[in-house]
Amino acid sequence: MVEFDDGRVQLIPFAWDSRAKADGGQRWFHLYPQFTQKHQEFFWTNTGQNWNYMCAYCHSTNVKKNFDLKSNSYNTTFSEVNVGCESCHGPASNHINWLKKPDNTIKFSGFERDLTKSVTNWVSKPDRTTLTPEKIKHSQQTLTCAQCHSRHTQISDEDPVKSNEFGDRYMLSLLTPQLYYPDGQIYDENFVYGSFLQSEMHKNGVVCSNCHDPHSAKLTLPKEQVCLQCHQAETYQNSEHHHHQENSPGAQCINCHMPETIFMQIDGRRDHRRHIPRPAQSQQLGSPDVCLSCHQDKNSQWSEKITKQWHPQTEESNVKPFAPVFAAIEQGYSQASTALSQIAQSNDYAPIVRASALLRMNTLLDTNSLIAIARAVKSANTNIRLGAINGAENIAGAERWRIISPLLVDKALVVRTEATRVLMPLWQRLSLKQKQTLQPALDEYLEVQAFNEDRGFSHNNKAYVFMSQGKLDYAETAFKEGIRIEPFFANTYLNLSELYRRQQKETAAISELKQGLKAIPDNGQLHYNLALAYIRAKQTDKAIEFFKRATEASPENANFHYVYGLSLEKIQPEKAQLAIDKAFQISDSPQYLYTLCEMQIKQKSFKAKQCLQKLRQIAPENIIKQPEQQLNNKNKN
Repeated sequence: MVEFDDGRVQLIPFAWDSRAKADGGQRWFHLYPQFTQKHQEFFWTNTGQNWNYMCAYCHSTNVKKNFDLKSNSYNTTFSEVNVGCESCHGPASNHINWLKKPDNTIKFSGFERDLTKSVTNWVSKPDRTTLTPEKIKHSQQTLTCAQCHSRHTQISDEDPVKSNEFGDRYMLSLLTPQLYYPDGQIYDENFVYGSFLQSEMHKNGVVCSNCHDPHSAKLTLPKEQVCLQCHQAETYQNSEHHHHQENSPGAQCINCHMPETIFMQIDGRRDHRRHIPRPAQSQQLGSPDVCLSCHQDKNSQWSEKITKQWHPQTEESNVKPFAPVFAAIEQGYSQASTALSQIAQSNDYAPIVRASALLRMNTLLDTNSLIAIARAVKSANTNIRLGAINGAENIAGAERWRIISPLLVDKALVVRTEATRVLMPLWQRLSLKQKQTLQPALDEYLEVQAFNEDRGFSHNNKAYVFMSQGKLDYAETAFKEGIRIEPFFANTYLNLSELYRRQQKETAAISELKQGLKAIPDNGQLHYNLALAYIRAKQTDKAIEFFKRATEASPENANFHYVYGLSLEKIQPEKAQLAIDKAFQISDSPQYLYTLCEMQIKQKSFKAKQCLQKLRQIAPENIIKQPEQQLNNKNKN
């Protein structure tokens, strides 16, 4: 780590590989070789590698960030540079007093936190091959560990363990496409907790110390024995179950049920969802097929065939359908909204899955989703209430207020502040009484932004508050402050340009987007928005050029290819078809294929008939009828 004069501590991108030389270790290596450009968030001098914000809270004890906005500097303090006893056990003062008392009357050795196991007795039942808890008692252990072993945004310095509410200090990241595959497998780093919340282990009272030593994080038993504490050996520790040679990697539970993902070049992390391998589903959804982790010379058709031979019932039975539903929603299939509502309301799914279903409703509002959201705001689970707030983001004004406003006095800080975020766009339509109801939670929301004012997103959030209140000059100042604090955060340039657009200041909007591209030249969204600005300015040639640059900067963004194709339709029809086809190949969205078919029909392309045949396989009959009629009319003419 390198400390700068402004109090920033930045992480150099090089590390020593302490593994044995035979394992590829004993060498220096670059942690993030993909981030070598100065404008990238994870370049070593930027916010992604800033210890004060990104690292200190989980790797040190009693951290106070102490960021000063005016000077853009830190005076970060801590009690211990590493993770000390009090990080997990809480203040030790009561423990010291307890030691001095002969009767030792204070509970838990004087420490405030109960870090014991939730289950003290596991019992065997005749109809079960896994031990079940005799009783599950409340424990603060998983909550304590989750403070660092989770993907989250910190929103305060409050002690979440004391209040038994994770959301008093953190906003947990739900199962979004940026972090998880549609079936809940790890895509990006989630630091365990989000995966663990999906598991049957968590549901049945398993806590971290059932498997790990809390002080070293090492397993308490050899890895092939840890699972057998609950999963009876006579059923699971034999070739009839795992179908691999005894003592081979394939015979170990974790290699099939807790696959490993490598981060930072060499850091392997296990998926704590503990899922059943389903090659057919992986093949369909594009999620990892765990069988191929070892059998790298095979494919998913092979593993699907083998697993069906081994377990003919398992592959299709007991498959909870949230994975294909989430995948369908991400690909634009609005017909999946009914299934999404069923998932959100079903106790068959883990609360984090239900919350993530609610989150996906914000673009698919119908009667079923409104009912699901209205029920979810009353849930005892904080993440479900949080998901409901996100799902309600686009509900019409009066109805949104009716459903979400009761959460302004929720017990969890994260729920109160997220409810504020979703309700603030209604500000100018609210009555005086409604504004007074909203104001205390709004004050808390602004305090959360102040807590994170060393990051660009907090200034964006403040700016949106000002925009909602009609204070556009204040909003502009907040956006500019965000650029000063974090000049490589693209959203601020995008949002400031949008503010100018709303004020019909198109020249200023274009100038701001150009400034953003000067700072972050490879950002596809900046290119795309600049193209849209040129469309509004009736500078079509420039617009097409920047649509093209957007597809080059973000080649996997289907929408960029789609809009680029539309812009080319009248002047370069062949290129337009290629761009729309590329959009479909990336996304499998019926909308893009429909557009391609329409375009080919208009242009009397011989490919039109084949396109409609392909569309028929993925779209309802009533959707196909109109383009087929158009094609028939074209052929007659």
